[in-house]
Amino acid sequence: MRIISGKFKGQRLIGPKNEAIRPTSDRIKESLFNIIQNEVREKKVLDLFAGTGNLGIEALSRGAKKVFFVEKGRRGIRIIQRNLTQCGMAGQSEIIHKDVSRAIGILQNRGESFDIIFIDPPYGKGLIQKTLQKLNTQRIHKEDSILVIQHDRREPLSEKIEGWKLINQRRIGDTLLSFLRASGEKK
Repeated sequence: MRIISGKFKGQRLIGPKNEAIRPTSDRIKESLFNIIQNEVREKKVLDLFAGTGNLGIEALSRGAKKVFFVEKGRRGIRIIQRNLTQCGMAGQSEIIHKDVSRAIGILQNRGESFDIIFIDPPYGKGLIQKTLQKLNTQRIHKEDSILVIQHDRREPLSEKIEGWKLINQRRIGDTLLSFLRASGEKK
């Protein structure tokens, strides 16, 4: 696991020692950032189900203004902290040690709003739909925000997603990367 591009290109990141955390592979991460590369600079990013912090750290390396990492697992929190410290990025980030649903509520109460939101939940647990519903009831995104969902190909997204429009989708092995833009409309 390494940083693909930007200020810290080539920097190795600390990964999990067991399979409880599934970090995004370099191949998937590179594809994801090739698609949104012009959207990252000076943006505020939210990394939900952050795991190792791999996606948010890549965004910081590529010029994101600030990244909020949401992770409920203690192992993940320790890995994110170590990776941010190792790269000197702690000052551009905030780690929220909570369940995603609770964290979204906290962020809304604080008046936070994000340009890019990454969702990479554990596969096959129905967390994508639950998270999308939470994002629609507790709005923490802007009119033109981008939502990037990493999910198993056997767990496809619905054609109609309230408040979001599917703008791109890529399949890499068994993984789908779905890119959505806030539509501003309620259905």
